[in-house]
Amino acid sequence: MAAPNRSALLTKMHKVLKKHYTPVPTPERPVLEQLLYACCLENAHYEAADKAYAAVSTTFFDWNEVRVSTVKELAEVMHALPDPQAAAARLKRTLQSVFEASYTFELEGLKKQNLGQAQQKLAKYEGVTPFAVAYVTQASLGGHSIPLDQGLLEVFAVLSLATPQDKASHSVPGLERAIAKNKGVEFGSLAHQLGADMFSGPYSPALHKILLEIAPEAKEHLPKRPTKTAKPAEAEKPKEAAEKSAAKPVAGEKGAKPGKPSEPAKATAKAKTAPTSKKTEPGKKGRDGAAKEPSDRKSGEKKKSAAAGLAKRKPR
Repeated sequence: MAAPNRSALLTKMHKVLKKHYTPVPTPERPVLEQLLYACCLENAHYEAADKAYAAVSTTFFDWNEVRVSTVKELAEVMHALPDPQAAAARLKRTLQSVFEASYTFELEGLKKQNLGQAQQKLAKYEGVTPFAVAYVTQASLGGHSIPLDQGLLEVFAVLSLATPQDKASHSVPGLERAIAKNKGVEFGSLAHQLGADMFSGPYSPALHKILLEIAPEAKEHLPKRPTKTAKPAEAEKPKEAAEKSAAKPVAGEKGAKPGKPSEPAKATAKAKTAPTSKKTEPGKKGRDGAAKEPSDRKSGEKKKSAAAGLAKRKPR
């Protein structure tokens, strides 16, 4: 997009935003507190950030107690934010980094430094994001910088004012030139509210209406709700599954009737239920087909027993 069109679109954006949002003035705070407030405000509405910041300030004894608290403890206190876990992590890391640098919670000296040097020093603190640097620059250091968080960068991308490379570098070319410094706070607060709406509800019809009012040609770039995947078929009930499996013929058999066991299955069932035959005596043919002993063997045994009986008789 050419530079004149970009400037005209940003000017139109300012006018449209004033119709839908109310500017939020920046309260006076020490530099450190503005930095910590920025940790709460990123990707959040002003009302939620105010609640979270007030909760942290009143729940804990001082900033050192906040520094030594866990992210989980801080997130529970900052529950009003859309992403309390991320905000709590930024807050804790910022306090820890500032304390390790000077063993104090004091940043008022940045006001006496050159703006560029102060911004570089802020950016070096761990946990301080480009949004927080821009917010402190605008709120405490007297510089002209529009704070850009994830939601607002997505808005500029939809309006074709930011490329993926711009989003990665957290910058929108020509933004500070198109918006005058004396209107920077007002435009920044209005645009931030639009970005917070984008972050919390990117598919909102009201949000899309505002974006199309700014740039009607942005319709094809509006966030689209992902399509719902088809639900998996419900599992069969155990009883129905058992009936279906019983009705299927055994593999390899022809003409097997559904629901009836096959012939091999019947034979196997009979073999299992048939009682075991009695053990046959040697020489006798049982039901299992064992051969009988010869009959002459039996007659020989009878003759021997008779002769033995005669031999035992006494002569007269």
